[in-house]
Amino acid sequence: MNAAIIGLVTGLLVISVTGLVKQINKSFFYGLTLCGIGFLYVGYTWSHKEELIVNSIQAILFLFFSYYGMKKSVTILALGFFLHGSWDLAYNLLFPPGLLPPHYDVFCLTADFTIGAYLLLFKYRASRHQKIKSLQA
Repeated sequence: MNAAIIGLVTGLLVISVTGLVKQINKSFFYGLTLCGIGFLYVGYTWSHKEELIVNSIQAILFLFFSYYGMKKSVTILALGFFLHGSWDLAYNLLFPPGLLPPHYDVFCLTADFTIGAYLLLFKYRASRHQKIKSLQA
């Protein structure tokens, strides 16, 4: 339970800090974050060949989600965060959990889903704001 609370707080802190820094390109920031968290698994598993190969493939997959999310749509970034959170949960079902920190799956799942939900809300609010502006014009 503590891992979920820490994950939620971490997600909310990331969102809050990016909200405070007005000059930051949010798509770029969240794209870099998604890319980085994909590659964390490579660092945890570099000493086990099979897991290293699988985690290198997933890291490259999240690299592409990051890139296309930054270029095309925040929705792709949100989907990437939801998929990464799902990967966190499924990882211990596929591999022995000994290489990852304890409760990493719950922490990361919660943080990823918090950020993914925020990105969808952010996109919804932005599109709603555009519709209201177009109606007023």
